[in-house]
Amino acid sequence: MSRKPVPIAEAPNYPAWRRPVALLVLLAAGMPLSFATWNALLNNFVIEAASFDGSDIGWLQTVREIPGFAAIGVIAVIIFVREQTLALISLLALGAAVAVTAYFPTFGGLLITTFVGSLGFHYYETVNQSLQLQWLTKEQAPKILGWILAAASGASLVAYALIVGAWKAFDLSYETVYMVGGAATVAVAIFAWFAFPKWEAPNPQLKKMVLRRRYWLYYLMQFFSGARRQIFVVFAAFMMVEKFGFEVHEVTALFLINYLANMLFAPLVGRLIARFGERLALTLEYSGLVLVFTLYAGIYVFDWPAWAAAALYVIDHLLFAMAFALKTYFQKIAAPGDIAPTAAVAFTINHIAAVFLPAALGYLWLINPEAVFVLAVGLAGCSLALARLIPRHPDEGRETTLAMRTPTTPPPPATPAE
Repeated sequence: MSRKPVPIAEAPNYPAWRRPVALLVLLAAGMPLSFATWNALLNNFVIEAASFDGSDIGWLQTVREIPGFAAIGVIAVIIFVREQTLALISLLALGAAVAVTAYFPTFGGLLITTFVGSLGFHYYETVNQSLQLQWLTKEQAPKILGWILAAASGASLVAYALIVGAWKAFDLSYETVYMVGGAATVAVAIFAWFAFPKWEAPNPQLKKMVLRRRYWLYYLMQFFSGARRQIFVVFAAFMMVEKFGFEVHEVTALFLINYLANMLFAPLVGRLIARFGERLALTLEYSGLVLVFTLYAGIYVFDWPAWAAAALYVIDHLLFAMAFALKTYFQKIAAPGDIAPTAAVAFTINHIAAVFLPAALGYLWLINPEAVFVLAVGLAGCSLALARLIPRHPDEGRETTLAMRTPTTPPPPATPAE
């Protein structure tokens, strides 16, 4: 099979299963097979095998986010390696690191495997976002991104269902589950390497860092999104284990509900964005998050039961399904050649807070857990205010409501010269 680049315009000449959209869906499904496995077992594994407390998990998550902060390095890598190739190499790294995680049940060992897996995860996510926005038209993007998110949720659902169903029934070990999950992602990456052409997008991408003043709103929203998301990712699930004593199959069952709901919800979100625009979708997401994080804090203040925490966790995850509206907003305002370098810059901005926030908040968690969620309320409120600056129909030159051109008063007619 020829490995020469194939223009996207020739995609209709290939079978449906070898076209760019099929590759995006396959990769979206392949990544969670390992990442969802790692995520489902993490909180129980670090507590049972490595005796982690809130501070330790904060440091682990900080190390996990360092490659996200360094995602800007993708710009240098794609000078030498095609984005599609880098995506597959990154998936291999993620799968391999997850496969061996349980063999290093110490603080130092987990830092190393987490860092390697995170490097693969974040570089994959960076170039994958870039490929999605390059390979999909602006008209296609909202609906197809919804289906891609549904495919990722479906893969996560399979991983979680197998863990829930088999963990107790077959008395599985951490070593077995991590190995199977990681190997599955490796297998997907190898298959994708040989089965798909090297697709070439129509617009060459700049191979240097791009920071444009007109993207300022997108940059700010990425920053607050990353900071807020860290609190959910690090501490919401950790609370389930530490405060309520959830076991592996119970935590995984919660994830199972999340992804089942997302499979149904994400395509609807895609249609919502296509019809009503990004501003409405993001306004709904951030308004909901303000309420959810307020209620998270209430769990500690009012000592609400475990079912309340579980319900909030599911609602939080559903709201996150609207987050890809930020991708389609950027696609609409971006110059075609800016997509790859700006995806890398945006990932770095998204992870600025992630480098220090989990470790810092880990110490705060030991003293006052509800204060961590109060901070998240403030971050969600900032995101909500920024979302209201997105125009109903964003485009180049109409990046924010502040940049929209307003009609000017015509000059008075000239008076005849005397």
